[in-house]
Amino acid sequence: MNHPRATPATPATPETATPTGPEATPHPPGAPAADGTTPAAPALTPAAPATAPLHPATAPIAELHRFLGARLDTTARAWLDRALAEAAAHPGTHGPISVWELRLAEAGRRCGAAHADAARVLILYAAHADTEALTRVYEQGTADERRAVLHALPHLVPGPGARPLVEDALRTNDTRLVAAAVGPYGARHLDAHAWRHAVLKCLFTGVPLDRVADLARRARGDAELARMLGDHADERTAAGRPVPEDLHRARALALAPAEPGPAPSSTPSHTTDDPHGKES
Repeated sequence: MNHPRATPATPATPETATPTGPEATPHPPGAPAADGTTPAAPALTPAAPATAPLHPATAPIAELHRFLGARLDTTARAWLDRALAEAAAHPGTHGPISVWELRLAEAGRRCGAAHADAARVLILYAAHADTEALTRVYEQGTADERRAVLHALPHLVPGPGARPLVEDALRTNDTRLVAAAVGPYGARHLDAHAWRHAVLKCLFTGVPLDRVADLARRARGDAELARMLGDHADERTAAGRPVPEDLHRARALALAPAEPGPAPSSTPSHTTDDPHGKES
């Protein structure tokens, strides 16, 4: 797989979310049934409004489906129903570009910027997009589509095969992509060196460390991270710049005694990075 090119910087937007639930559900829309068939995604139906926004990288697919059903208007729900049915019926590439890839490009206009990420994740899931397809969408897509791909990784890629996409996002200065890159997939599959630099990237670009999935566990007892954060704090102080409270908090975690547990790359995690950026 060719290494994707770095993305040019684009304006950042505020990022707030509350992760809920596991990443997988027994029978999410577009998932194979017990008999091996792949039913079309069920129609979206209005439901009672959720008490908090769901994050597309951590919320179960079925919950995302219900969440959009409660918030999209009739026209948008009908469009997403058709998009999910098309993706489930024709998951592969047909012609120069698959029909579901075209729907990804329309999601912001059809569902609104606030719900575009969730809609795109649902479409990618219904299409059973594999690492090759996700890489193609990432390389050819807009910043919004790239962010949706990063949010979809925990749902679709069990191993580290899509790590180059995370690494590419971390090379940009687009804070929406950086925040998505330090989500649960990055927390699971970035090695210690890359993950430490991802934390520093957040500090350099102003991404709150609350967006970093599994920060408390991965940072705890990491002496090298503590050293790097200390050096960064010294540089800011010498330049007459304030030291962010996030840096002090992360360094305190890194200086704390390590707790026994599995390797960082093997434990699922949750994140609070932005579920909905501004549509380009």
